[in-house]
Order: sequence, then structure tokens, then C-alpha cells
Amino acid sequence: MTLIKEETATGTMMVIDGLELSNWDRDFLLELQKGGVTCVHACCGLWENARETLSKVSEWYRFFREHDDLVLPVKRGEDIRKAQDEGKIGIILGTQNTSALEDELGLVEVFEQLGIKIMQLTYNNQNLIGSSCYEENDAGLSRYGKLVVEEMNRVGMVIDLSHVGEQTSLDAIRHSERPVAITHANPDWIYPSRRNKSHEVLQALKDNGGVLGLCAYPHLINGPETSIDEFVDLIVETIDFMGVEHVAIGTDLTLNMSDDFLHWMRMGRWTHDMDYGAGSKSNPSWPTWPSWFKGPADFPNISDALLDRGVSREDVASVMGGNWYRFFDESFRRQKEM
Repeated sequence: MTLIKEETATGTMMVIDGLELSNWDRDFLLELQKGGVTCVHACCGLWENARETLSKVSEWYRFFREHDDLVLPVKRGEDIRKAQDEGKIGIILGTQNTSALEDELGLVEVFEQLGIKIMQLTYNNQNLIGSSCYEENDAGLSRYGKLVVEEMNRVGMVIDLSHVGEQTSLDAIRHSERPVAITHANPDWIYPSRRNKSHEVLQALKDNGGVLGLCAYPHLINGPETSIDEFVDLIVETIDFMGVEHVAIGTDLTLNMSDDFLHWMRMGRWTHDMDYGAGSKSNPSWPTWPSWFKGPADFPNISDALLDRGVSREDVASVMGGNWYRFFDESFRRQKEM
């Protein structure tokens, strides 16, 4: 399958993944290249505090140096285009929590300057910003949370609402002066899950000018039995609801990760009891991925299936990467640059 690299009405098709949380090594980079991937939002923090996040960032800096023939760190939209032109993988660093900020507003700008271009407001537990999707009661965006949203707007850091609670998400969208993202989630009326998003949130995201990255994580679809045709149904139905310009891909790919990391991902330090996140007691381990998406080399399966369904090449190019490129190019600019 070679359609990822075909010339289309919009030029060479970009492939941008809205989030991946995998074991990054050289073999993984080669798999990304095989799949024609131009750029990935890479998670470099879940529960870490400021000091711990600094160490994670330094590890990524070393990774960039050691593999500079294959990767290019992304801080501005033109870096994504440069990565494509040079045949490299652009990597956008982001965190799936705002724990790195602790209670210090000034650290938004500090981490943005260090290359953290995306922050999810909450992970799987309530924090100083607001509520997660797993809270029984969501009180919405806190006073500190509103200031963080304003500061993220100012410095050009993307607000991500993927694991964020309903009311906190709606508050953040209303308070943000710039479009926000849901990098990896699905409509909850197609796949019911507390991690997926309601009509109200996705309508607000659309009205805000934001982008939704549709997610292949097995716990957020119908598990490994989900067919490629079913995933294409998800994409087409979401396009019908939101408009093609608001729909992208955010696989939430997790490859070659240990069980210890799985426990850290779900539980952090906030509980001593088992928490299953999007999993369950009957399905507690890392999920098995569908046969059509076992890794990043399989991205052409998605583009091929969309083309086979009759989706136009222009729209396929938008969903596979064009929409993320436009969104990131606009979002990574400081307000004074706009």
C-alpha cells in the first residue's frame, strides 16, 4: 500500500498522528517512516511534577540528538513542513496532564519555551485546573484553570481536552480565545465510554474551530474485533456531524510498554488500589490492537479504506494530516504573532 505518499489534489499527503504513547526507539522511528508518517504528538508526561517533567524533556533532547537523521523536534508549523521535506519524523512534545505546572502559572511559558507545545488540562483524576472524565462530579474549570487557559492561549500552547471532564471541557472551550483540541477520543454515541465525548462537547469544539483526533485505542472502540470498515464508519459519521475540517486521527498508540508503566499510567501516585482507566477488571492488561492497525506502518490501511469508501482524496488528505497541520501551524504562534 503506497497511497500515503501519492500526489493528491492538495500535494503530497501528510500523515500526522494526534497522540502516541509508545516505547520510542530507532525501530519505532523506522516503522513510522514505513507508514509514511510526517509528524507525531508524543506524550512525555502523565503524572510528573515540574522537576520530573524537566528530566523527561531532557531525555527527549537526547533522543533528538541521537536520531537526528530520522527526527526533527517541532516547535512551529514550519517545522512540520521541514520534516516532510527532509523525509524525517516531526515530533511535537506534549503532556497528558498539567501536573508539571504545579501551582505556578509562570511555568506555562517556561515549558512552552522548552518545547512542550501541547498540554492536556487533566489526566484521569481531578487536579488544580479542573475535573477528569472519571470524576463523579465535575465542578468545571477552576479560577487557576482559567488563568492557565489564558496563558496557554498567549504563548501558543495547545489546550487538549481528551481525558477532561464534560463541564471542565465546556468551560475551557468557552473561556479559550483560540481553538482547542481533543487529540485522541471518539464520539460517545458511537462508542459509549466515559473517555469519549458527547454531542454537546463536540458541537462546542466545532463551533470553537477545534479539531478532534479519532482514536483507534481498542478500549475506546469495540476492541480488537473492530474492523477497518467500522473505523471508517466512525470517521465518516464524525465528518457528517462536525465537518471534515474538524476531524483528524489520534491513534493513542501504545506499543512495547511494560505492565509497570501501565500501572503508572492509570494510577500515578494518587491511589494504592487498582484503577483500570478505560480498561476493566475483566480486561485489565494492555489491549490487543485490531489487525489493520498493529503499529504505525499500518497507517496506509486507514487512508486506503477511506479512498475505497469513496471519500475524496482531498478530504482523506485533510483527515490524515492536513487538518492537524493547519491547526498546529496556527496554534503554535504566540498571540502577538497572529
